[in-house]
Amino acid sequence: MISELSRPEYGAYRLVLVHAHPDDESLTTGGTIARYAAAGVEITLVTCTLGEQGEVIPPELRRLGPDEADQLGGYRAGELAAASSALGVTDHRYLGGIGRWRDSGMAGTPAAEHPRAFVRGAVEEQATQLAAILDEVRPQAVVSYDANGGYGHPDHIRAHEITMAATRDSGSRVFHVVSPASAVARGLAGLRQAGELPFRVPADGEPATVADELVTTTVDVAAYLDAKVAALRAHRSQVSVPSPASCYALSNGIAQPLLAAEYFVLARGPAEGVRTDLFGGVAG
Repeated sequence: MISELSRPEYGAYRLVLVHAHPDDESLTTGGTIARYAAAGVEITLVTCTLGEQGEVIPPELRRLGPDEADQLGGYRAGELAAASSALGVTDHRYLGGIGRWRDSGMAGTPAAEHPRAFVRGAVEEQATQLAAILDEVRPQAVVSYDANGGYGHPDHIRAHEITMAATRDSGSRVFHVVSPASAVARGLAGLRQAGELPFRVPADGEPATVADELVTTTVDVAAYLDAKVAALRAHRSQVSVPSPASCYALSNGIAQPLLAAEYFVLARGPAEGVRTDLFGGVAG
């Protein structure tokens, strides 16, 4: 329940989220960030790249892309700052400093050969950069992706790898953000019943999901969807959100439902109290 976050000890908790590109924090964990930030949890967001290879939606911004001006990363940094403000994030870091690692693009694309591509970097160096942040912040909980990176993007997979390496001896709980099949199916069913949308509603099984039984933690974010929507709209180069906001879509024009909960798998750390709270059962 939302009222759980009225406990005074939440002000002693620290949460680090490790995301690959600007907009990932809002797409997958925006509600969770907003919920815990509102409760007084210290949120540190780590973004690994500037998202230089993102596919731009608004026509007037497309010349920013890597094939022309190659200024998209700087533009997306501004979008991320606005989204972070909407979610209540006050501590944001770029892994290794802004511009150190570049978006590697989708699997098999030439972008992965760039000298600064995230996937070309050494896992040890990147994990050391993340470990330095964790040593400073000392979070009780860390969030990133599962071994498949959620949907197979190479940068997401690398973010998973360095998170698992950097947290090996940290003592933090480590969570992987996931999308359970039944929750996504219910959300898609609701979109089909909602009437005409500007996007294509995918078939059940088309979006990347995990089996329901893998989920260990369900965070209720219903009261924070307005903040999540505001953050998604801040990422206008990459995300389209209709009005009213029942869903969103990336450049592929495929509708994704806005769910009232966000879901996680506990990958490391004690499981007691974890069912509805990343910090459940953990002393502040």
